[in-house]
Amino acid sequence: MARPLAELVLSDDERQTLTTWASRPESTLRRATRARIVPACAEGLENEAVAARPRVCSATVGTRRRRFVERRLEGLADEPRPGAPRTIADADVERVVTGTLETKPESATHWSTRGMAEAAGMSQTAVGRIWRSFGLKPHLRETSKLSTDPFFVAKVRDVVGLYMSPPERAIALCVDEKSQVQALGRTQPLLPMTPGQAGRPTHDYVRNGTTSLFAAPNVATGEVIGRCHRRHRAKGFLRFLDEVHARVPREPGVEVHLVLDHYATHETPAVERWFLRPPEYHPHFTPTSSSWLNPVERFFAEITETRIRRGVFRSVAALEAAIRGYLEHHNADPKPFVWAADADLILNRIKRVCKRTSDSGH
Repeated sequence: MARPLAELVLSDDERQTLTTWASRPESTLRRATRARIVPACAEGLENEAVAARPRVCSATVGTRRRRFVERRLEGLADEPRPGAPRTIADADVERVVTGTLETKPESATHWSTRGMAEAAGMSQTAVGRIWRSFGLKPHLRETSKLSTDPFFVAKVRDVVGLYMSPPERAIALCVDEKSQVQALGRTQPLLPMTPGQAGRPTHDYVRNGTTSLFAAPNVATGEVIGRCHRRHRAKGFLRFLDEVHARVPREPGVEVHLVLDHYATHETPAVERWFLRPPEYHPHFTPTSSSWLNPVERFFAEITETRIRRGVFRSVAALEAAIRGYLEHHNADPKPFVWAADADLILNRIKRVCKRTSDSGH
């Protein structure tokens, strides 16, 4: 004769919890299946009949029925699985993480897995697992610099407000120059890419001169007004402003807002007099050491990565022709860089960094 089934009775709270587990999208398939088995068992059905609903074996139903009767909802969790005991305690993990963050090796600037393993008395594999778990990468380093501009907050709100809520009937341009763009030629031809092998230029190069790229992307449309000058002077910047003036649509009542940085060529008396000419031009200056607030830097990064860095240019004229070709191709189907971070978000992040950094001066 078969063994009698354990009597299973659900309370209202337990039934509601099981219903939530069974239908909630965040529940795992395992938990949702167990949450459907228990109410079916409470209806008085045999294990075989219950097993036919979620398509599990009757032994699984019997196990879940027994564990629920013994421990109620806690019985639906997985039992601890057998295995080898831990050889690395929480104190060892804390010691590795603290040592990585707060100390340095005696004769190096940062820890390696081998060095930390030797210092902590554990295997290199264990140190690697701990570092991956806590997102520690001592071999990587990024640069940063906080602006010391006394009007930093006001300028951030001014510039970011122009990006996210521009005035009506206004044109916003981000103006800057990429100076010292080098026309680099290679000493030997490039070995082309083949299956399983990347392209291979020579490691050495020949300098064939430099040029400066002046650019002014339109914040709304993404179209870029660009021009190259061999020399990087205030006169070149004034000629570029004249070109911007010639290419900006002249409609009554339209204001032109230019986002600039504090570069010396942007603040000469001649440039200041230029901004007094009609139509009305309104300069907006980013804080010092805050070029990341100007989306034109994103355009410079894009043209450098996709057109200049891997190019081979035997003269400055060839480099300038490549830049002009890129500008024409870009303006044929421009895509604007959409600014998503508002001023409060930026300032709050900087505030948190300053709190974590001692002697930040902010």
